[in-house]
Amino acid sequence: MGDILAHESELLGLVKEYLDFAEFEDTLKTFSKECKTKGKALPKTAGSSLRDSKSSIIQKDLIAAFDNGAQKVFFDLWEEHIPSSIRDGDSFAQRLEFYLHIHFAIYLLKRSVRRPDKEELDERISYFKTYLESKGAALSQTTEFLPFYALPFVPNPMVHPSFKELFQDSWSPELKLKLEKFLDLIFKASNTPKLLMLYKENGQSHKEMLQQLHQQLLEAERRSMTYLKRYNKIQADYHNLIGVTAELVDSLEATVSGKMITPEYLQSVCIRLFSNQMRQSLAHSVDFTRPGTASTMLRASLAPMKLKDVPLLPSLDYEKLKRDLIVGSDRLKAFLLQALRWRLTTSHPGEQRETVLQAYISNDLLDCQGHSQSSVLQLLHGRSHVVRQYMARLINAIASLAEGRLYLAQSTKVLQMLEERLKEEDKDVVTRENVLGALQKFSLRRPLQTAMIQDGLIFWLIDILKEPDCLSDYTLEYSVALLMNLCLRSAGKNMCASVAGLVLKVLSDLLGHENHEIQPYVNGALYSILSIPSIREEARAMGMEDILRCFMKEGNAEMIRQIEFIIKQLNSEEFPDGVLESDDDEDEDDEEDHDTMEADLDKDELIQPQLGELSGEKLLTTEYLGIMTNTGKTRRKGPAGASEPCVSTSSSRDAKPEEWLPGGHQGEPRLPPSVAPSHPREVPWALCSREATREFSSAFACKPRTPCTPEILDLNPPKAKASALAPQFSRGPQQASRPSYTASSTASSSTRGLQSKSSL
Repeated sequence: MGDILAHESELLGLVKEYLDFAEFEDTLKTFSKECKTKGKALPKTAGSSLRDSKSSIIQKDLIAAFDNGAQKVFFDLWEEHIPSSIRDGDSFAQRLEFYLHIHFAIYLLKRSVRRPDKEELDERISYFKTYLESKGAALSQTTEFLPFYALPFVPNPMVHPSFKELFQDSWSPELKLKLEKFLDLIFKASNTPKLLMLYKENGQSHKEMLQQLHQQLLEAERRSMTYLKRYNKIQADYHNLIGVTAELVDSLEATVSGKMITPEYLQSVCIRLFSNQMRQSLAHSVDFTRPGTASTMLRASLAPMKLKDVPLLPSLDYEKLKRDLIVGSDRLKAFLLQALRWRLTTSHPGEQRETVLQAYISNDLLDCQGHSQSSVLQLLHGRSHVVRQYMARLINAIASLAEGRLYLAQSTKVLQMLEERLKEEDKDVVTRENVLGALQKFSLRRPLQTAMIQDGLIFWLIDILKEPDCLSDYTLEYSVALLMNLCLRSAGKNMCASVAGLVLKVLSDLLGHENHEIQPYVNGALYSILSIPSIREEARAMGMEDILRCFMKEGNAEMIRQIEFIIKQLNSEEFPDGVLESDDDEDEDDEEDHDTMEADLDKDELIQPQLGELSGEKLLTTEYLGIMTNTGKTRRKGPAGASEPCVSTSSSRDAKPEEWLPGGHQGEPRLPPSVAPSHPREVPWALCSREATREFSSAFACKPRTPCTPEILDLNPPKAKASALAPQFSRGPQQASRPSYTASSTASSSTRGLQSKSSL
């Protein structure tokens, strides 16, 4: 009752305001009369008037801070009272904020009669510089603002011709007028009563929460089904292995007693150890009576299978294809994008896939080499969500190949449009996953890496990683991997330094996430950014060492070893070797042809052909057949899928297949061929380069590459571990808790990292 009495006057005022708004005149008179009779005082000022009064005070305070050059006061009020959705989403607000930062940076130079105080001036310039490196980085590609990024580094901007306009008498009053108009628009009194606003906000909040919980439930159910399938497969393999082991023990005991083991028995045991697809053929084709045959066959199951002839696919009429992709119906566009993707993802690795990709590139399928306004790339922003998703899938598939990344990198439009799609796409999870996957693969190329850092992508990644449980496994793994890649660059570390507390909190939270696939990325990012003194100071202040030691209690031996070196980096007082070296060189890291396709590219197709409707390769070869130049050629190549032979590397790579070789030339390690589309997703790619090598070399011991897991025995494994990709560190963080097997699989498709060729 006390709470009601405390707020009674305000509540009555809200009711009165709503009745007045809804024009319940008689009801309002009766309500006012009854309040007076009962001695309930109605507020003299309505809710809207109170809001108007408060808004007026805020506006006056902001203008006063502008006039007085009170930088901190102004931006504290700005961030508190201007909604973040407007500050971050409205282009005019972003431009205005940029000029306001300039106003306060040069305030002393314009207003001081005598020479301004150097310490205060340096503090203002430093504040402006921090803004440019963080939030202001988003405008660095805009011609209008580009010259002002040099302002903090010019000794005397008053005499510099590029900044002449800033010191004219009319510049500040014009900026003040723009500020006043903006504030009037933002704080304009609303006619909507506060009672109605409270109802709407509450309902919208509940709706958003319900959608979020529903999405989390769907993701949890999907993960649960995946884990259940893995568990059932492991359990079946375990029971089979225990059964075979028990029989072998019985057989050994029998041989001690002088009993002989028959070839038929040995054959039955060996066949049980092979996958279902091989059992029938082995039963009739292998002579187990010869000594060593059984063990040889078991070892051979990990080795490459026989090569077979693979025909090249027929050529297409790409001019007609591109025309229909631009002017055709949305359904036709979707089917064409799907067919073009399938042609790439289902092709056999080697000459067949290379021919498909080269045809796309030579015919400029995505218009990356032209400047046409009506390009195929515009489908990424099309009206149909199906077309947008299928366009993102195709770009992701092309970006999975080194030559594809080189092709896509020819156009700055591709990166720009992908970043826009990533930030705008909040409904279609699959579209965002594929855009993110493509960007992660783009981060293997240094110029694109540089552009992503300048575009502030690190801040977007940190923002979504604040709530990792709301993300799909794919989004989580690729986001953390991309963040690590960008943090390997000095510019990326400096970006993180501007929001050090937030970055450290997000990374420390991710250390304890249930998805252990992200641990190498988190460890790598932490180790990298802790080379910055200001980040180390922030980490010490928040007790990072205690947080890390808590995870050491629960981690395995490899995780503990990684954290120990991160702690050592945290407590260091000097720069690691190489950190002070420039990484402005834009040499490519991505030169060698080491490619792979993750199976998620073809998951959950949105469209299915109706009766009589063409799709896939049949659509391409029926409606868009070109000059048939490839049909007669063949190439010796192994079968596709998880049973593909592991591609051997040179002798130098055989010696240290997983390391970041210090001081040497590096490229992407040779990757395995694609797995069948039915297989689950694989782990993201990660960039490793000589800058990272320099940083990690003093802390992490070299370890050999983990060979293939026993799942390679099964021609259709439940999870395509064979070609999974994850960051590997020489003298740096590594995947832990993975068993070792025979050396014959060392150069196999268990590759989990993409190395880089040139230094950062």
